[in-house]
Amino acid sequence: MKKIEIFEQAMCCPTGVCGPAIDPELLRMSFIMNNLKNTNVSAERFNLTNNPDIFIDNKAVNNLLITDGMASLPATFVNGELVLKGNYPTTVQFADWSGLSEDELLKKPKVRLSIGVNK
Repeated sequence: MKKIEIFEQAMCCPTGVCGPAIDPELLRMSFIMNNLKNTNVSAERFNLTNNPDIFIDNKAVNNLLITDGMASLPATFVNGELVLKGNYPTTVQFADWSGLSEDELLKKPKVRLSIGVNK
């Protein structure tokens, strides 16, 4: 099973829908990470605000921060190997790592509305 880990700078929310403007890159990441669930790929995002211990405990991430500083985030590791730093992976890169198509990675969740009748 492939393992993708993304270590991100401190932020209030990883979805990109908080604050006055939506960050399309964070929203894209949320779609991709959500769509990787229930596949043969383990994918996790770690935010410095919410997961500070993992940034200390993970020696590769810790060393990266010591040598390259905060500009190295986000940092992406695939099966423990650093594959990208300073930017989020492209959808094409996720497709290469996961074996899923770009369309599968970016599909939006189906929203079901239920309309109740008040009596």
